Amino acid sequence: MSDNAKWYVIHTYSGYENKVAANLEKIVENRKLHDMITDIKIPTETVVEIKDNVKKEVERKIFPGYVLVKMVMTDDTWYIVRNIRGVTGFVGPGSKPVPLSDSEVRQLGVEKKELVINYGVGDNVRIVDGPLEGFIGVVEELAPDKNRVRVIVSMFGRGTPVELELAQVALLS
Repeated sequence: MSDNAKWYVIHTYSGYENKVAANLEKIVENRKLHDMITDIKIPTETVVEIKDNVKKEVERKIFPGYVLVKMVMTDDTWYIVRNIRGVTGFVGPGSKPVPLSDSEVRQLGVEKKELVINYGVGDNVRIVDGPLEGFIGVVEELAPDKNRVRVIVSMFGRGTPVELELAQVALLS
């Protein structure tokens, strides 16, 4: 069942995000719904604030008033989530929840996928995604911490450097 789980966005009253997430986790635990509601996230970022010449790291919500839930959408799970105190509804047209697309999930950085890089600088690679899909090039620079790779691709008889995400490139076999 949990293979069919998709990410949904829940709208909450502002400031209720943590309460909603905690209550939902409690309900999942009590009713043993781990296979139906698999993950609950509140997107946050760590920001350095300077107050009175004192630097302090603060965790700030990226989307105040929203909680992300990975769940299998059924009438029961919809009802459970919808009736938690502080939840105003799902994000979507009318009362129909719309799951996030894979690209939206990647952009939000909700799911961290472990990426194995099997190529290095100087290796021949094929671009497997994006507008240059199918092009072959040579890896010029790798930046795994930034999820970037620079590839020299031959276009119109010239070597052109192209910045891509690590997952957009595969080793040429």
